[in-house]
Amino acid sequence: MNELDVVGVRVEMPSNQPIVLLREVGGDRYLPIWIGPGEATAIAFAQQGMAPARPLTHDLFKDVLEAVGQELTEVRITDLREGVFYAELVFASGIEVSARPSDAIALALRTGTPIYGSDGVLDDAGIAIPDEQEDEVEKFREFLDQISPEDFGTNSQ
Repeated sequence: MNELDVVGVRVEMPSNQPIVLLREVGGDRYLPIWIGPGEATAIAFAQQGMAPARPLTHDLFKDVLEAVGQELTEVRITDLREGVFYAELVFASGIEVSARPSDAIALALRTGTPIYGSDGVLDDAGIAIPDEQEDEVEKFREFLDQISPEDFGTNSQ
């Protein structure tokens, strides 16, 4: 497993489909995952430190985990089958729960939980961006600074 950082979310054109971009810590691979607008909003809110007036589903789940004394220790993006990514939530108690990567990432950002990607997923879907192309990634980060969660709409998958 390789630790991943969340670079951010953006809308892919012309399909108008949101993606979350993850970066391999200590490596040069990036992992784009297409997600729904609701999840894009949830991830963007968490990255920008925005707290909605009423808790979103991921905020509620975080609050429930705290209320029942469960600690989320890691999120793993484990598989890619037929174009669909799979993830697991791993708890301190040893329990593992299957999840969509977008939901797992949104929860990880709220709880400060590390995110990992399997070697197989990064080998299959990771995109290597050498250091000399890092300025393109910087442009993407600048783009992310210009958008807000509202840019993703309110529809959910």
